[in-house]
Amino acid sequence: MVISIRSIETAVPGVEVKQGEVRDLFLAQPGRSRLAQRLITSAFDSSAIDTRHTVVDELSGSRAAVPPGGTPVFYDAEAGLVLDPSTGTRNALYAERSPELVVTAARRALEAADGIEASDVTHVVTVSCTGFYAPGPDFALVRDLGLSPRTQRYHLGFMGCYAAFPALRAARDFCRSDAGAVVLVVCVELCSVHLQASDDPDTIVASSVFSDGAAAAVVSGRETASGAGGGGVVLDLDAFDTTLTPVGEGDMAWTIGDHGFEMVLSRYVPAIIGEHIHGALAPLLGGDASLVGQPAAAVDLWAVHPGGRSILDKVQHALSLSDAQLEPSRSTLAEHGNMSSATVLFVLQRLLRAGATAPQRVCAMAFGPGLTVESALLTLRPA
Repeated sequence: MVISIRSIETAVPGVEVKQGEVRDLFLAQPGRSRLAQRLITSAFDSSAIDTRHTVVDELSGSRAAVPPGGTPVFYDAEAGLVLDPSTGTRNALYAERSPELVVTAARRALEAADGIEASDVTHVVTVSCTGFYAPGPDFALVRDLGLSPRTQRYHLGFMGCYAAFPALRAARDFCRSDAGAVVLVVCVELCSVHLQASDDPDTIVASSVFSDGAAAAVVSGRETASGAGGGGVVLDLDAFDTTLTPVGEGDMAWTIGDHGFEMVLSRYVPAIIGEHIHGALAPLLGGDASLVGQPAAAVDLWAVHPGGRSILDKVQHALSLSDAQLEPSRSTLAEHGNMSSATVLFVLQRLLRAGATAPQRVCAMAFGPGLTVESALLTLRPA
């Protein structure tokens, strides 16, 4: 039985910020040391990010973002100050704004999945590491999309940037156990609600790369009226693998503080990934008869989670990938930044939209706390 991603669609908040303007905002914050100012300039200017999106409307600079008579919460545009709300205040914005993005991305994905309707969905798997509330995004999907109240719901929380992979793996397993299953996988991350001004190097790097967005994928192995895929192209879920690098447990972490979630993202992460990426991919690629003995670059297409420019540089160099093979990841980074778990689905969406006249193999991967490396082999093909 072939299990496929039938569609991937995305949604981002309406406020778009330019990287240079955000850099200047952080440089202008009072109390920044000379070292911090150099780190801010270096992190933002070398990020390879042009624009990002945020649910923090105050960052638009518009006075209309603050209700009449209200007090700024995240950013005081008149004073030019990044404020420091509590974790509870930050999570309240997550709970307020995430449902719309989740439902929008999911509705678009269902509309794009030929031969599949909302009434066909049997399972919902939601993913997020940037906020919590209950009933959560999984409930919002059932309620607002008119799914059956008997839809099975699952949530993967606080796993980080690689979490789309265990979600897709779970979706494949649901479809294997039920030939009629249709699984809706939705990742939503509102990283910007945890924005902080600081001299801490990890906080500066996080402020320079993370952003907000949602992505939804429809997964199924069922036949449609038009055939196995229905139309367009699909991504067959061929194989998954996961591993931990032997070092790096303390180099990437995500904890909850009193004034937002706190990211540890050390400068050693790209080097660790570059050193261990061959070993991490060996079981996945070696398990496919068509790829045994072949270099990694023999895989036609790549969807590498763009955790940052230096991570993409290390992966490209270590695996001898071409610029064309990394272009979907680099363009996603440039236009959206790092949206944690949702980002790799944005990259895969670009591959789907590019289309295919013949089957092409795809290798996808993402990295997260641990250091964890999640990877998958897929086949992009006409449906």
